[in-house]
Amino acid sequence: MLEAISSTAITAGQAATRATGTQAIAPAAPTAIQSGDEVGFDSVMKQVTTDAIGTLKAGEAASISAMQGKESTRRVVEALMSAEQALQTAVAVRDKVVQAYQEVVRMSI
Repeated sequence: MLEAISSTAITAGQAATRATGTQAIAPAAPTAIQSGDEVGFDSVMKQVTTDAIGTLKAGEAASISAMQGKESTRRVVEALMSAEQALQTAVAVRDKVVQAYQEVVRMSI
């Protein structure tokens, strides 16, 4: 599942790079969850994960662009701050999921 999410994010990043002709610098904008009859937890988590991966990749691209002298310091800092926020959010969600799992395991049936 993670491989599918990662490959989707990589494909989206490559498409953005081709469309602009340069490396993607701005963080990936959150995309709307596809409308359908049901929106499940798994689809929401998949979308959030994809957005976070895109944001992290945009931060890396901004850093590389800055090293090549193609990007301003201000835009690099903005991209990296956004990537850091996405990473902190992902870690917080992971911690809550692990905590919830541990509580379920400790329940007596």
